Amino acid sequence: MATVVSKTETMGGTPSQNTTTSSVKRKAVFIKVEELKPGTNGHNLNVKVVSSNTVLQKGRAASQHLRHTRIAECLVGDETGTIVFTARNEQVDMMKAGATVNLRNAKIDMFRGSMRLAVDKWGRVEVTEPAKFVAKEDNNLSLVEYELVNVVEE
Repeated sequence: MATVVSKTETMGGTPSQNTTTSSVKRKAVFIKVEELKPGTNGHNLNVKVVSSNTVLQKGRAASQHLRHTRIAECLVGDETGTIVFTARNEQVDMMKAGATVNLRNAKIDMFRGSMRLAVDKWGRVEVTEPAKFVAKEDNNLSLVEYELVNVVEE
């Protein structure tokens, strides 16, 4: 016969004693651009904006409460390589060429077989002090084309 025990009981206390826990945030672990892989998420990067190119700007005049949609493709990178970052709405204003930004909880989206970096509503884009590194533009991870292959096990 199995017995279910709550987490607070296994820590040696009663449920009322251990209900006030403080939330301690972990220190963010930053990775380099060359470490990015397709289909991954939760990345923290410190990158420099090489270029920014607005690809879509849509406004809706019919309704006042709907906001404008803006999308820009920005080439960002560090000393290990570069990748295309898809900036949306407020993020577009921060992605000026030469700016250094921290990307928190970034994910890799696949677009036409190539990797694109993006930060959704669960992540954060913040401008930081200028970095001392120079982006390595000859290692663009977005130029590598990937193909989805189904492996059949026999």
